[in-house]
Parts: sequence; C-alpha cells; structure tokens
Amino acid sequence: MSYTLEQGKRLVHMAREAVSGFFSNREVKIGMGVKKEFLAPSGVYVTLRKKGLLRGRMGFADARYPLYEGIIKAAQSAALTDPRFPPVEAEEMEDLQIEISVLERPRMVEVRNPEDLLDQIVVGRDGLIVIGTFHNGLLLPEVAVENKWNSKRFLEQTCVKAGLPKNVWEDFNQCRVYTFQCQTFVEKGPEHVKEATLKPQKARI
Repeated sequence: MSYTLEQGKRLVHMAREAVSGFFSNREVKIGMGVKKEFLAPSGVYVTLRKKGLLRGRMGFADARYPLYEGIIKAAQSAALTDPRFPPVEAEEMEDLQIEISVLERPRMVEVRNPEDLLDQIVVGRDGLIVIGTFHNGLLLPEVAVENKWNSKRFLEQTCVKAGLPKNVWEDFNQCRVYTFQCQTFVEKGPEHVKEATLKPQKARI
C-alpha cells in the first residue's frame, strides 16, 4: 500500500507524539478516523537522528500490528530500548529528526547458486532480511547507501546483524535471504515532512 505525503506527515506526527507523550505521562490518543486510515497491518521502522547522527532505530519486519499501532510501538522502542544507545531524554526532543519507513511485504530471493543472489539485490532500492535457524537480521535500504556498500557487503552485514557468520548467505541450508522495498517519510523541520527517495544502483563488486 502506498501513502501520500499528507498521510506521511500524519504518520511522522504520530511517532513524535508517541515519544513526547512518554515523557509527559500522556497516552497517545488516536482518533477513529486515523485508526481506520492506517488500519492495514504493515511492517514499519522508526529512525531517530540527532544532528544528523543515528540516535535510535527500531521496528517490525512483519505486519504484526495495524500501521498506527506499529508506529507508536516502534517510535517508543527507538527512543527508549535500542540497545546501541542510552534512552532518549526529554530535553533531546527538539533536536530529534524522525523518519518513518513503511515496509512492503518481503520476498524470498530464489536462485540456483548463492552467487546469483548478488545480482538480485539493488542497492538503494532493496532492504535485506536474512533468516537463519534461530536468528534473523534486517537492514533498511538506506543503510547500504549511507555506508556506500555494494550488494555483497550489504548482504554480509545483514548476516552479521542476524548474529551469523558474514558468509552464511552462501549456504542455502543455513539461511534464507529476503528483499523488500519501503516508503520512507523524513521530518525536515516543524510541520515539514518529505518523502525520501533513494537512487537504485547495481553495485556488485
């Protein structure tokens, strides 16, 4: 499902309310109209940045919650429970930039040979999920672009994110690889949200 820029603004505002409401002990109130608008279950990630640097990123790869509920949970998790960072403090709110990524349904990459996986991954378009027997890891499309990774490096780092050896993708008996696309809305300032677009690029080296 694709959302308009105006809907993206409401989603970003919802995420900000979810975080700021925690500090004021205020429950996020979602009107019935908004619930109906964003009722469809969807995977979603919320990214927090502070002065351009990552401050938290959490979410759900699978469509386990209605979008409005997933955004509230992901936003609060990104602010408070991302294990890579200390919890966000109330004084930081005005310096935070919020980014919403609504995930499309992941698609398992089916190829005959492991090396053919690299030709199926388009950096800037695809996010990756690696699912092992007991562990899994996900990286959003923007992560590869920000780090200037080619498709192989991107795949290796997704394996590492899953807590697996970086080359485990070469063994079909050990893991499965999924790609997904997402629609991303970025808060650029008060009441100013834009839809982010990444330039797709084949980057196999």
